[in-house]
Amino acid sequence: MSTATAPASAAVSDGLAALRAEFTDAAGYLAACTVGLTTRATRAALHADLERRPDPVAYGAAVEFSRAHYARLVGVDVDRVAIGSHTSVLASMIAASLPDGAEVLCPTDEFSSLVLPFVYAGRGIRVRSVPLAELADAIGSTTALVAFSLVQSATGEVADADAIGDAAHRHGVRTLCDVTQAAGWMPVDAARFDATVCHTYKWLSAPRGVAFLTVTEDAAAWLTPVHAGWYAGADPWASCYGDGARLATCARRFDVSPAWQAFLGAEPALRAFADADSDALYASTTALATDFRERLALPMPARPSAIVSWADPGGRDLQRLESAGIVASGRNGRARVAFHVFNTADDVTAAVDALT
Repeated sequence: MSTATAPASAAVSDGLAALRAEFTDAAGYLAACTVGLTTRATRAALHADLERRPDPVAYGAAVEFSRAHYARLVGVDVDRVAIGSHTSVLASMIAASLPDGAEVLCPTDEFSSLVLPFVYAGRGIRVRSVPLAELADAIGSTTALVAFSLVQSATGEVADADAIGDAAHRHGVRTLCDVTQAAGWMPVDAARFDATVCHTYKWLSAPRGVAFLTVTEDAAAWLTPVHAGWYAGADPWASCYGDGARLATCARRFDVSPAWQAFLGAEPALRAFADADSDALYASTTALATDFRERLALPMPARPSAIVSWADPGGRDLQRLESAGIVASGRNGRARVAFHVFNTADDVTAAVDALT
């Protein structure tokens, strides 16, 4: 590792030991931005469930513990968090709540699950796209909502959330931020945005099928709970029949029925990340990514990122990585690697050697 980044990585090593111990067989795995590795505790929870009779009470407890862990992780009160299964479903509820003819502003090449719910919302809703670097300046009086990922999936570029948020506030524009590619390696303050969505199977190492929505109190007042079911009731088990159920008064009114076993596996993983030092995790992951960039003379981003992506239109670099036993990914004509808590300087060296 280069002398510029080795001290930072070493300094945070001990502080992340408990979280690192949750992962095994991680060498050469540079694809947390695609799907995270499973924690020891998640595997134990799922295996134990298979050995006993189904227990809805235990599943419900896992859902509520998961909600609380996630609230801690992104810095909001637990009553500001709703549960879901996929980000596109949560985004579609926001699309359904916009007025007819509303303009939604998104970055160019944004992840489709955040864009398509608005594209196909009907009612004259219009989607306008600009490069991420121009997003703040593009917010204007005609914009109803700006929807963007805090970290771009294809490139790893970190959005200037301060500039976007300030511009949105000046123009009275609502904000929707997808933190799927951020939560788990960088500190996230979900309270900065009207709404955030997150799928946890990537950097948070949860089973697929566990997603979260956060909403401010003001945002909750204008959202329509179009997916409301029994679990959105003030008392879910008393909301199973008929049309007279009273919805929860907090963000739980936007809950969808939980995928029980997925939440059972997610709970220990989310707890582990919520307990971890987010600043130390950010320092560790970005130090590895910076070292990788330096050793390959790749451009440095405006804001540090744990994801490194570069043009690879023919997939040759991705093939080189795979031939060396390194799990990476290709997106939108680019090769992409991600450095997470379970990665080390040896992973950087192996990837650099494969590419040089």
